[in-house]
Amino acid sequence: MGYLGGFLVTLRQRGRKNRTTREYAKNEGGKRDKPVRLHGRHVLNRYEDGMEKCIGCELCAWACPADAIYVEGADNADLPDGAHVSPGARYGRVYQINYLRCIFRGLCIEACPTRALTMTNEYALAGPTRAGMVVVQ
Repeated sequence: MGYLGGFLVTLRQRGRKNRTTREYAKNEGGKRDKPVRLHGRHVLNRYEDGMEKCIGCELCAWACPADAIYVEGADNADLPDGAHVSPGARYGRVYQINYLRCIFRGLCIEACPTRALTMTNEYALAGPTRAGMVVVQ
């Protein structure tokens, strides 16, 4: 009866119209507004003068349980005079986030001491290639 029972359930449901399923982007005229606290795409913030807030401390990468963030810090002293990237002694030379691994917990946001990293409520993060899902900022 094992397989036959499952097939009978499938055949009984085949002709019925499912009233609870709605197509994406056709719900009430498009995408619904999401809550303000929804965790979505990451954003590296800057000061008003254009300098980066990221100091390359790598605390966000250590806090990420999915190991989706890679940060490589560098010293501002190694740059020529007047070419400082951040107001502190260090800056984030490389910041990568792999959205294929990210679980959107927000622990990286809480770990950031300068509030350089925040999350928007943009949630549709699909892409045509896997390489496009690794964002370098």
